[in-house]
Formats: sequence, C-alpha cells, structure tokens
Amino acid sequence: MKLEVHPVAGHIGAEITGVDLAHDLGEDAVVAEIRAAVQRWKVVFFRDQRLDHAAHIACARRFGTPITLGSRGSASPEDHPQVETTADRLELGGRYGMDHAEWLERRRHSLLRGWHCDHGARIDPPAATILRAETVPAYGGDTTWSNLAAAYAGLSAPVRAFVDGLRAEHRLGVGYQPRAGEDAYARHLLEHQTASVHPLVRVHPETGERLLSVNGYYIERITELSRTESGPLLQMLLEQATRPEYTVRFRWEPGSVAFWDNRATIHLAPGDTAHLRQPRIMHRVMLAGEIPVGVDGRPSEPVTGPAPGHW
Repeated sequence: MKLEVHPVAGHIGAEITGVDLAHDLGEDAVVAEIRAAVQRWKVVFFRDQRLDHAAHIACARRFGTPITLGSRGSASPEDHPQVETTADRLELGGRYGMDHAEWLERRRHSLLRGWHCDHGARIDPPAATILRAETVPAYGGDTTWSNLAAAYAGLSAPVRAFVDGLRAEHRLGVGYQPRAGEDAYARHLLEHQTASVHPLVRVHPETGERLLSVNGYYIERITELSRTESGPLLQMLLEQATRPEYTVRFRWEPGSVAFWDNRATIHLAPGDTAHLRQPRIMHRVMLAGEIPVGVDGRPSEPVTGPAPGHW
C-alpha cells in the first residue's frame, strides 16, 4: 500500500495509512513523509499497528533520540527504559497516601488545568511524543490536541505584537492544593522542584512558525507583568489556544499510535473513564528536545531542576 495522509480536522490532525511502523521505517522516503506530515498537521495517527516495546523504540529512533527516563512507574517495562507505561488508577494517587480521585482533585485548580505539553517545566521539554494503545475502554478515553501555531495566528495583530516579547515561568506542581498537615505529594514537589522561564511565543526550530506557548498545567505567571495582570491574560491566551476550531479529538483502539510535536501542541488526557472500571493501558516514548527560543532570539532560562539532557 502507498503511504497516504488524510487530514481529519481543519487545523490539526491527520491519519496516515499504508504504513507498517514496525517494518517500513527503513526507507528514508517514508520517514521523510511522516516527518513532513507531523510538521504540517502537528499530530498524526496510525491504526492497527503491531509494535512491541523494542519496535516502538526503534520507530522513535528514526525521528530523533528517545529519552531514557530515570524514574518511571512500576507498570513500565524494566528492560526498556525509554518506554513509560500509563494505566488508570495504577499508582500515582496511592503512592502519596490518597486515592486517585483526591489526588486529581487537588491538582486541578481550573477547568483548563488538564491542557499540557509533556514535561513543560523542564528547560528542554521533549520535541515529540509517540504514544501507542495496548488496551482501551469500549468507549470513552479519547485524547484531544490543539495547534499552538494556529492559536497564535488567530490572535489579533496588536495582541500578537504584545505577547511576542513576554516570557512565563513554568513550574511543576502549580496550583496544587496541599492537604492539611502532612502531605507526601507536596513534599515530593518541593524535593523535586522543576521550573524554567520560557518565551510566551516560541519559534519552532524546524518550521519557523510562531507558537503560542501556553498550557493549563505548568505556567505560574508572566514574568514581566504583575500577578493581577498576568492571571487574566494567561486565561485569555489559554482559552484562545483551546478553541474548538484549533483542536482534534482521537478515538483510541488497540494498536492505535499517535505521534505529535510536543513543541507545537498541547493535549488533554481523557477524564471520562474513571467510573467505567475498564483498563486503559498506553505506552509512550518521548524524543529529546532543545531549549526553546523566543521571537527575540533569546533562549529559555532555567530556574531549578535537571540540566538539559538529564532525566
């Protein structure tokens, strides 16, 4: 079969057919076509793929350097440190002395809180993520992505000119509401603090596009503004970034793979499956990224946390 790219939404998302990710990526032309589709559509989807952990990593290597994670959950495969496995209610809540529902509730301080890029508080967030589905619920569990280049372009010219020169502090654990007294998760955040000052408008290192680099998960404040000014502006920009016309929603099936540009998108994990009591097991590999650069050519600045390339 010939590789074909089928757009699925007006601004973001395409399904790629005619490719076996486990066998066809030895051809440079195939890799180039997929890379071009990711740059154009920001997230691409593949169906009915038969990838094990080793093939997943091999696929990722054709597009960059897979990140070897120093810390993963217990569901992740021990002999493949580049693969991180996520499964509903497996451990994150229980690890810190509260159930999963309470842990999520204490982390969600706004309706748009869940929108994020992967590891956005780092000085060098991943360039891309490749996520594959092993087991999914019979219904529910969709993921949604938004195009940050389209969101920036959709701003009025005066607002674009204003935000071009601004920077924002991204910090792990923003908005978490601690328990009274001892809180193991709050202690964990303090002991593993990660924060960086990133440009509010990032220039994509490959396409040159300007990206509205906002999310609901990591941003503490716009550094050049007071907190009373920063809050409403960030809310407006996040609402702009998540407007429905800039988004695509994907229905997972076993064997589905999503490959997205983590620099040019934010995404929203599903919140509609906790009551279904059906497993949702996914495996992801992330590709090493670079330090973001703003419109003025200035790179991001570290505040605290791991050095670039150290995970």
